[in-house]
Amino acid sequence: PAPGDGGATGLVAARVPVLADHPLVRGPRFRRLKLGAGHRLDVKASGVFVLGIGHGNKLLTDLYNCHLTKVYTVGGLFGKATDDFSDMGKLVEKTTFDHITREKLERILAVIQGTNHKALLLHSNIDMKTQEAYELAVKGLIRPMGKSPPIITAIRCLQFTLPEFQLEIHCLHETQQYLRKIVHEIGLELKSSAVCTQVRRIRDGVFTLEDALPRTQWNLQSIQNAIGNCQLRVKREIEKTIG
Repeated sequence: PAPGDGGATGLVAARVPVLADHPLVRGPRFRRLKLGAGHRLDVKASGVFVLGIGHGNKLLTDLYNCHLTKVYTVGGLFGKATDDFSDMGKLVEKTTFDHITREKLERILAVIQGTNHKALLLHSNIDMKTQEAYELAVKGLIRPMGKSPPIITAIRCLQFTLPEFQLEIHCLHETQQYLRKIVHEIGLELKSSAVCTQVRRIRDGVFTLEDALPRTQWNLQSIQNAIGNCQLRVKREIEKTIG
């Protein structure tokens, strides 16, 4: 904003340099290259983030319609509560945690998984007494094929060393903030409090950490190799799920 005529506030256009015009940039411009983003990660999360290039944008839509499971490792810390459920938020409470054991934690996780399993069957819109339901269960394809609340299909404890713990969560239609809230609610169920210290996506459908390109490999050859390595898996998953 900048002052304008009569004391009104206006916007001033600022021109920034275009890298394509830099004298050290070689080759023709890409004028029709489209990039698309898959399931997004917020600024406090890390891990697998899928991008589509060109025709890959349509494949991203098809993969989205498959409603594939995503897997996260989620870190937690007992004894604190914050306003945004993360360890970086404003501290609102401190509690004791010496009474918490791994067995108590795993009982809470079993309850969460059981409750979400019922929600999964409810939102899948499938009659569980039919042959179709049996065949889908064998293929592992029972999942909500439309909009639904966040659903946790599996959750287990990977590490437990008071006051820290780490969970592996398989879920659908989630957000990273929802996973932080789950950690907070686990703390409450254990008559304590907990904050989330880490949210890391280790699988997004057919894509895993092994498929991810670290920043040092963001170059044309590595991207072409990654596309080639994933094409067949993506095609198979789309055909298996939506034909």
